[in-house]
Amino acid sequence: MKRLEVRLTRQPGEESVVGQLAETGPRPAGGRLYFEYDPAFLRDPLWLSPFKLPPQPGLVEHRDHAFGPIFGLFDDSLPDGWGLLLMDRFFQQRGTPLAEVSVLDRLAYLGTRTMGALTYHPPADDGDGRRAQPLDLHEMARASLQVIQGAAQEVLPQLLRAGGSPAGARPKVLVGVRDGEILSGEDDLPPGFSPWMVKFHARQDAPDSGPGEFAYSLMARDAGLAMGPTRLFETARGERFFGVERFDRRGNLRFHVQTFGNLLHVNFRIPSCDYRQLLEVIRILTRNHQDVLEGFRRMVFNVLTHNRDDHVKNFAFRLNDAGDWELAPAYDLVFSPGPGGEHTMTVAGEGHAPGRSHLLQVAGPAGLTDREAREVLDQVASAAARWRTHARDAGMAAKSAKVVEKAIQECLARG
Repeated sequence: MKRLEVRLTRQPGEESVVGQLAETGPRPAGGRLYFEYDPAFLRDPLWLSPFKLPPQPGLVEHRDHAFGPIFGLFDDSLPDGWGLLLMDRFFQQRGTPLAEVSVLDRLAYLGTRTMGALTYHPPADDGDGRRAQPLDLHEMARASLQVIQGAAQEVLPQLLRAGGSPAGARPKVLVGVRDGEILSGEDDLPPGFSPWMVKFHARQDAPDSGPGEFAYSLMARDAGLAMGPTRLFETARGERFFGVERFDRRGNLRFHVQTFGNLLHVNFRIPSCDYRQLLEVIRILTRNHQDVLEGFRRMVFNVLTHNRDDHVKNFAFRLNDAGDWELAPAYDLVFSPGPGGEHTMTVAGEGHAPGRSHLLQVAGPAGLTDREAREVLDQVASAAARWRTHARDAGMAAKSAKVVEKAIQECLARG
């Protein structure tokens, strides 16, 4: 039997045991996985996973295998895409066949280097002193492409650490930023450094994908969306990479985060949700009308700006200092055609060409007034109509900006 202790780590020296994870039998297939909350945690519990793993005594077996190999509460600690690829490289270098790597092995590999506030103990020893090290973004970006192509390179150990926990498909690293200094930022940072995530180009991306995502962040703020600070990180060779300040950290203070999909045990790879469900979960979980309004605004933004990569893990909730749930800041806002040209989440059942009528249908059941909904629609539409300005301010290539502009105009014509 394999075991891992799960802790809620708020900051260095402030942590509490949440419970124990255990798996029995041959894994990843054929065994069973259990979780049990710690009795001390249950005396004054936080509802870390209110829908699928509420605080209660006794062993709970994970049986929702259609969702994935582990409870959604812990799945949010695991990477997708890029981070998973780097993790596989780590196990292969150790001579461990991937078929023998269990989900607890992966959580132990991450240890304290997780997104959010949950950490896993004892962490796997990667042979590194876990010191924050200076990073060369050009070398890291070059190495990320070599990793994708299957080549080995000298900076892989650094890349494994700095990029091993972020989710999503695009290569990215966690960094600490202070003035002109950049350090690896997957662990606690030295004083004065702020935590950021920097994204590199994937093979299929346009060369100016960084400025493109930065332009979307400018447009999102113009549309009134709540979003963390963003910027472009430029190398000495003129490369420009998109960066966003992390919302699961404030300095070295950690916040517990759950994605919408993992709260409900919905597989983000299978389009199956409607925005009506998202707004209902926001209403129930946060009990805050402004958060519901913000969720509605993000739906409108995604529809009017042709962001169809709006899957259930691209919306998240954060447990704040008071122990209350709030909608986390917006992230992963990009121009995207979506699966089969459709939105990943439907709008009142429409995924291919949602328009103003579909957006307004979602507002009423969520508790929004017609006036509130129309004001949001108008504000977002005005910001989307200024796309050319946002693209120019971000330094996006004119040819790429025109492709996005044409798609946005088509969306605005429906909205």
